[in-house]
Amino acid sequence: MEQNLYEAILSRRSIKSFTEEQVPADVLEKIVEAGRYAPTGMNAMAPLFIAVQNPEVVAKLSAMNAAVMGMDGDPFYGAPTVVLVLADRARSTWLEDGSLAMGNLMLAAHSLGIGSCWIHRCRQMFESEEGQALLKEWGVEGDYAGIGCCILGYPAGEPKPRVPRRDGQVFYVK
Repeated sequence: MEQNLYEAILSRRSIKSFTEEQVPADVLEKIVEAGRYAPTGMNAMAPLFIAVQNPEVVAKLSAMNAAVMGMDGDPFYGAPTVVLVLADRARSTWLEDGSLAMGNLMLAAHSLGIGSCWIHRCRQMFESEEGQALLKEWGVEGDYAGIGCCILGYPAGEPKPRVPRRDGQVFYVK
C-alpha cells in the first residue's frame, strides 16, 4: 500500500508496539535504498547502514541501548528489524547527513506499510568497546559515529492519533 510522499509525511507515527512478523527482504531493501538516497553534504554519502534481522543480534543491540539508559527493558519495543545508521566523522555534515537518512528510512517504511521509530543512543552504543568490536566483526572500517537505530516491523494495532501541531512554530518573512 504505497502512498504519495506528502500523505506519508503527514500520517507517519512513531510505532512502539510490533507484531513478531519479520519485514520481508524485498521491503527492507526498498527502505534501506530510500535511506541511501537522502541528501548529503557535497554528495559525500557519509551514512552507513547496517540492517539487522538476526533475533540474537537485535536482542544484543537492544540490551546495549538499554544499558546506555541504565535500564533493563527493551528500548526497541519488540521490533524484529533494526537498521543502524552511522556516519563518517570525517565529513563535516556527518550528523545532518545521517539524520536525513533516518528520516528517509522512516518515511519509506511508513509508505510501504511498515512501522518505525527512531531510537536514540546509537552514538553511545558504538563509542563503547562492545560497539567497536561489533563493527569490526561486521567488517566496518573507519571512524563512524552512530546516528540512530531505526526500528522496523508491522505495527501491533493502530497508532495513536496525531497530536495537533503547536501554534507559533512558523514565521513567514515577506
